[in-house]
Amino acid sequence: MVLDKIRELIAENLGKDIEEISAETSLTKDLEADSIDAVEIIMAIEDWYDIEIPDEEAERFKTVADIVAFVEDNIEE
Repeated sequence: MVLDKIRELIAENLGKDIEEISAETSLTKDLEADSIDAVEIIMAIEDWYDIEIPDEEAERFKTVADIVAFVEDNIEE
């Protein structure tokens, strides 16, 4: 499931407990991720799913659900 993997990647990159992260979690407000953290998370997701996330799209990501929706729309099943 994409949500579970995204939560895992975010938790690893931010040093957070995966239980703190849900679909509604805000990267900046709830997890206090800065722009460098965001870039590292995006790179981890790109590597894991072998996709490219354009900067314009990444800038729109506010919550974990935003990332999950993009990944689900762009991975090959």
